[in-house]
Amino acid sequence: MEGEKYKQKIRRCMAVGMILIVILCFLSLLIGRYSLSIKETLTVLLNGYPSGEKTVQSMIIWDVRMPRLLLAVITGAGLAAAGSAYQGIFHNYLVSPDLLGVSNGAGFGAALGMYLAAGSTKWAGVLAFVFGMGSVAFTYKISSMKKERSAMTLVLSGVIVSSVFNALIALIKLAADTDSVLPAITYWLMGSFTGANYKKCAVAGLAVALGGMILCLMRWRINLLSMGDEEARSLGIHPERDRFLVILASTFITAACVTVSGIVGWVGMVIPNIVRRMIGADHCCLIPLSALAGAAFMMAADLGARSICAGEIPVGILTALAGAPLFAVVFARKDGKQK
Repeated sequence: MEGEKYKQKIRRCMAVGMILIVILCFLSLLIGRYSLSIKETLTVLLNGYPSGEKTVQSMIIWDVRMPRLLLAVITGAGLAAAGSAYQGIFHNYLVSPDLLGVSNGAGFGAALGMYLAAGSTKWAGVLAFVFGMGSVAFTYKISSMKKERSAMTLVLSGVIVSSVFNALIALIKLAADTDSVLPAITYWLMGSFTGANYKKCAVAGLAVALGGMILCLMRWRINLLSMGDEEARSLGIHPERDRFLVILASTFITAACVTVSGIVGWVGMVIPNIVRRMIGADHCCLIPLSALAGAAFMMAADLGARSICAGEIPVGILTALAGAPLFAVVFARKDGKQK
């Protein structure tokens, strides 16, 4: 009976999440600097992508707002799913996808690319992905200095790597031209979906889909890893190997998301905690529902970023302003025990 109630609860949460996403999708296409009526928006959507000459309305929806909307969905879902997996394998609800240095590594790669290209973002995405993945490899290399690569060893190694790349970012900003390169680097690091296109959506979407598939296949192993290494080993799994696979998939997702959006914080830490309070810590349901909630949260943040004022606010600022209070509420309502 309890199992059936839990399944009904999951179905209700999925239904509410899907309805919320549909509403936010429509609002994201409707609202912007160039306002469109509901009739105009529905007409453009029902007519499909134009094969011939485009109207102003179709250009705004299909070439500007739709790719930005898709990129927000992909990034939010990816970061939230990766965050829930990280929190499970490190059995700590305060960790986020950038725990092992992937965000700072990707940030350094992007900053280096813009510095070498005199402010252009031509190579920023490629170098961001390379250094994002490389930072986690560096973290694993440092952790291998210890005989046993435990979760705590990886966390401490990640702190070291994050600090190194953070210092390198500061060094590039110090050397960058203050008129063109420095503003481009600073704005990218704050996170934004400006310049979204279908190519970025395809690249990020493929990475999130592949990484998410691995996480879904590993979901029951993440449940065991969340119990601790000794308990997981006694139940017949290899903690170090399985943790590596989950970290690899999560890092792949995070690096791809940071590459197309810049550094957007709090999503991967706050959203899984909120969903966990609603449905519990079973990663079979937690990962997909976190992805759904993360997509909705990122869409709402991006909608606010481009509609609150005349100038666009970097979405990373809004996710921090909204995420920190949300996390404070979740933290205040916790009884201090992990479930």
